[in-house]
Amino acid sequence: MRRGQTHLEEDSQKEPAVGYWKPLMPSKGSKEEPETGCQDAGPGDESQSAEQCNVSRLRSSSVEIREKGSEFLKEELHKAQKELKLKDKECERLSKVREQLEQELEELTASLFEEAHKMVREANTKQAAAEKQLKEARGKIDMLQAEVTALKTLVITSTPSSPNWELHPQLQSPSKAVFRKGHARNKSTSSAMITAASHNVAPEPISRECKEVDSVLFAEFQSWKESPTLDKSCSFLDRIYREDVGPCLDFSKQELSELVRAAVEQNTLTIEPVASQVLSVMKGSAEDCGGPNRFQSQIVMKCALSGLPRTCKHRITLGDSGNYYYISPSCRARITAACNFFTYIRYIQQGLVRQDVELMFWEVMRLRREMSLAKLGFYPNEI
Repeated sequence: MRRGQTHLEEDSQKEPAVGYWKPLMPSKGSKEEPETGCQDAGPGDESQSAEQCNVSRLRSSSVEIREKGSEFLKEELHKAQKELKLKDKECERLSKVREQLEQELEELTASLFEEAHKMVREANTKQAAAEKQLKEARGKIDMLQAEVTALKTLVITSTPSSPNWELHPQLQSPSKAVFRKGHARNKSTSSAMITAASHNVAPEPISRECKEVDSVLFAEFQSWKESPTLDKSCSFLDRIYREDVGPCLDFSKQELSELVRAAVEQNTLTIEPVASQVLSVMKGSAEDCGGPNRFQSQIVMKCALSGLPRTCKHRITLGDSGNYYYISPSCRARITAACNFFTYIRYIQQGLVRQDVELMFWEVMRLRREMSLAKLGFYPNEI
């Protein structure tokens, strides 16, 4: 009895579920025969037939959902594959464009470097040629100046205030002319002898001087020549700064001396002669103030470096400042000697000097001697 009651209670509980299920659409493999069977079934088998109908409907709906889901996933997969193919093609195209651009950039860089090196070589060649021409021109100028100086010493001048009786014998009285005529040959002979003696007593060139290479200085120069630099820390330049450059550019005006030394090291110092117009203006302004001190038609003013009243024929500018400083001939000689040394050192550093190491060493020693002489107050008369 209990089993029968339990079975009846289960059937009564399942009957509402059978009445509640409403399929959306018939499945593909379903037929109306099971439904009729469910309706024609007896009261005992009604619950089992309902459960079978529900199970068949659930199975058909799950199969349909799976089929639709698989079709949807297949479509999405196909779309994703198409997008991936398009992206792969776009990546290949972009990679080709990048490779082409990189190749063009490399070719352009190589051509630019080649053109730059070509321009540098041409500039160095022109600079070397110009410097060679300048050196030759300076040598010719020095030779011509030496010849003019020699001619000046040989030429006998004659002026109306002090005529030369040997060149103008008609100006003499007859008695004096006869007296002088007797000594004319001896005078000419003596003058010729004096001229010959003057040629014989001419100073010997520097190349005939006795020289001996200092081993320490030569070793320092050789070590510097292997890797030329303008750094003061190397032993070669440190010695020259202490012994030559420092004393040569050490003037009374310390502040301006430091600026001059920096400008010489940086190759930004300019020396130019004072124009005659500037001198005339300065002369007029000095006369208005009470009259200038004149020496050989030049204005005497205080040298900007020494602070002493001197005949300043040159002035200097430091870089692009635009300020002019008037300097004396002695200060100009000292600055010029230092500039010549730094110019030659820069030429060696740039590889423009094609000489033997020993010849370059002796040229450096000559420039050091010029700085020492300029520091001691010796300078050419034409400055």
